[in-house]
Amino acid sequence: MKILITIIASVAVFSFVVSRPYAEQPAVKASWYGDECAGKPTASGEPFDPSQLTAAMWDVPFGTRVKVDLGPKSVIVRINDRGPAKRLNRGIDLSREAFSRLAHTDAGLISVKLTILR
Repeated sequence: MKILITIIASVAVFSFVVSRPYAEQPAVKASWYGDECAGKPTASGEPFDPSQLTAAMWDVPFGTRVKVDLGPKSVIVRINDRGPAKRLNRGIDLSREAFSRLAHTDAGLISVKLTILR
């Protein structure tokens, strides 16, 4: 019974998150991570590859696709890791490749809009 309640609660939370895209928020801060983490396991268990279009977020399930917009540029990433550190007040950590499709990596931090895709 406890497992059934947990499953139902998880589905309800996921449905709420998916039905309320981040794009409704003004913007979130995005950072990037790259070669220093290459080959290390992500929270999902797969090795991190900075050349892939992946990202880290806390509040969506692994495998979720997220559209990241910066003005006229956008990229779709797959969530395969957890982060960024909540104390840093950032909404998403992008792989080097995903970040570089939006801005030069020297920028470090950018303000983006997020849309959770199904």
